[in-house]
Amino acid sequence: MTDLFSASPRLQELKTKLTLFMQEHIYPNEETFEKQLATQTSRWQIPPIMEQLKAKAKKEGLWNLWLPKYSDKGAGLTNLEFAHLCEIMGRSFIASEVFNCSAPDTGNMETIELYGNIEQKKKWLFPLLEGEIRSCFAMTEPDVASSDATNISTSITREGNYYVINGKKWWTSGAGDPRCRIAILMGKTDPNANPHKQQSMILVPMDTPGVKVVRPLNVFGYDDAPHGHCEVHFVNVKVPVTNILLGEGRGFEIAQGRLGPGRIHHCMRTIGIAERALEMMVKRVHSRSTFGKKIAEHGTIMRDVALSRIEIDQARLLVMKAAQMIDTVGAKKARKEISLIKVVCPNMCLAVLDRAIQAYGAMGVCDDTFLARAWAMVRTLRLADGPDAVSYTHLTLPTKRIV
Repeated sequence: MTDLFSASPRLQELKTKLTLFMQEHIYPNEETFEKQLATQTSRWQIPPIMEQLKAKAKKEGLWNLWLPKYSDKGAGLTNLEFAHLCEIMGRSFIASEVFNCSAPDTGNMETIELYGNIEQKKKWLFPLLEGEIRSCFAMTEPDVASSDATNISTSITREGNYYVINGKKWWTSGAGDPRCRIAILMGKTDPNANPHKQQSMILVPMDTPGVKVVRPLNVFGYDDAPHGHCEVHFVNVKVPVTNILLGEGRGFEIAQGRLGPGRIHHCMRTIGIAERALEMMVKRVHSRSTFGKKIAEHGTIMRDVALSRIEIDQARLLVMKAAQMIDTVGAKKARKEISLIKVVCPNMCLAVLDRAIQAYGAMGVCDDTFLARAWAMVRTLRLADGPDAVSYTHLTLPTKRIV
């Protein structure tokens, strides 16, 4: 079906290499990663297998595959081409980081690439591209409805050659990682300006005095260590004025440029998760029997399998279309298509996971398979980067946007 969006010889080569790498190195080491994580003195340390796999991926040229075509630092792929690869990586919890293609680093790197100055790139972008450090994105706040970004209340106040930052953030993904060195923070530089000119984005080194990682936040019981989603407080945090990105009042402008590709990457990964869940479901129902026949021979199960295939293929087509739109007309003009997949893909994947869990019975709700954790992770995507309700609004106000 993806032949509708033809693959170049270069892309086909990368797909083959990536699929083989997943089979030989990623899937066999998922259990190793979890065992090392569980037996370390702290879950907030990096299992050695991760750095070993990253070195292998870099050696084989499977590195920074996400970087846009305009960059000379990656594989030179379009968003549409990367969609094929991101789906493959999405099949495993550990894969994206192995190829230096994981959130929030991809979004942060693209932000610095697009909007950062030479010094900012030298200090933060290049180490991120090499996989030497990691980053986090500090936007959501516990005290306001952050789905409306004009509500963001963290203050960024200029004092001479410095900005002083005060505020509370949470669900700051990546802040628990001991390699996290830099945060991109969104806050208000001018509360009296036009509502969409009040916000700015600024680079905040995580070792700056006043930055405090208060606690990791569990997702349906999962801590997502050693990455983590944390509550982070910024108390009189002082950074140079040169740390501002693009300039004061440009936060919304940056956010729109950042979130378009970021949202589509999440959607690409959910296709991979759904495909793996469907494969597991099919294997399960052909290996177990109830009431004198294979589970696969029961009509309701076959309906679940067929419906899952239909929904996955529909979602993939929408993702490919959105990726192509970003490539050809830009993220701003592809806003409708991005909103469509932002709603469709997580909901589709949750439905497929739920059917797979039903096929596995009690085993499906524990950690003996990847299904329970996958469901917990994908459920968050109906909230991450904006809840479904905001996407529905983008699709219907004004009504002409949907046609």
